[in-house]
Amino acid sequence: MTPNDIIQTAKRVIDTEIQGLNLMRDAMGDAFVQAVEMMEPVKENKGRIIISGMGKSGHIGQKIAATLASTGTPSFFVHPSEASHGDLGMLTKEDLLITISNSGESREMGDIISYSRRHNIPMIAITSKAESTMAKAADLVLLIPNAKTAPEACPLGLAPTTSTTLTLAMGDALAVALIEKRGFTMQDFKDRHPGGKLGNVLLKVEDIMAKGAELPLIGPDELMADALVVMTEKSLGCLGVVSEDGELLGIITDGDLRRHMAADLIVRRTGDVMTKQPKTLIGSMLGVEAVAYMNDNKITNIFVVDGENRPVGLLHIHHLLKAGVA
Repeated sequence: MTPNDIIQTAKRVIDTEIQGLNLMRDAMGDAFVQAVEMMEPVKENKGRIIISGMGKSGHIGQKIAATLASTGTPSFFVHPSEASHGDLGMLTKEDLLITISNSGESREMGDIISYSRRHNIPMIAITSKAESTMAKAADLVLLIPNAKTAPEACPLGLAPTTSTTLTLAMGDALAVALIEKRGFTMQDFKDRHPGGKLGNVLLKVEDIMAKGAELPLIGPDELMADALVVMTEKSLGCLGVVSEDGELLGIITDGDLRRHMAADLIVRRTGDVMTKQPKTLIGSMLGVEAVAYMNDNKITNIFVVDGENRPVGLLHIHHLLKAGVA
């Protein structure tokens, strides 16, 4: 098999799965809408979405459950064999069960399906066989294209390939539809992803900035000799000049010190040395947005102000680097 043959195989697999996805997209209709409407109130009813499937369908089910959970819909995966040995107790009448089986005839699914029917637990089936045992038992069926219209990409037609891709896409579609229907926000997403790169990307300026006693602040009529002491103690590379009511009037940076360097600098007033109307941020801005703003303006530190232009924080590029944002 030549390198070109290998590439052609890869392209054939992808093309086959794309064709299946196009078929499923074009067939989307009322059943999908009903599924989303069944899933939406589960959280408010203190229930969970329970996903179950055997083999490759189970692996896909685990991913769907994880995606739902991370996007605001309490969900977890129950292995059908484990369910038959005690895990059926995880299901409650407030839950909704989603069963996955391409054929709809997986024997291992029998117990969990029977349990859901016996205890009136709503059930959605994802399958390619509308007349299968699982489909007939379900309250609602989400059909994926069958092997005749969307064959497996495997040359033997045996290994789950196209069918698992379609099932995964169906799960993603359900999760995203729920995100949009519920108005799931970036803050909601951040709350569920505090670690790793995603958590860093979603950090806000107020999560990173120096605040409170860390802030280097001084009045406009103070001597620069005193200002330099405060600036040195706080070690943030700048100094905020504020009015009596706390409004930010200006900023003194290392650059300002160099521009005003003279023998009388230490006896000058801070209000005469400061840069007026400095650039500022608000605490709700994302850290990544702050990085872009600071880079565009070629600054390494910036005050964070409230709605009345009073400093509530100070962001230094080192804060962003330490937090893994920059």
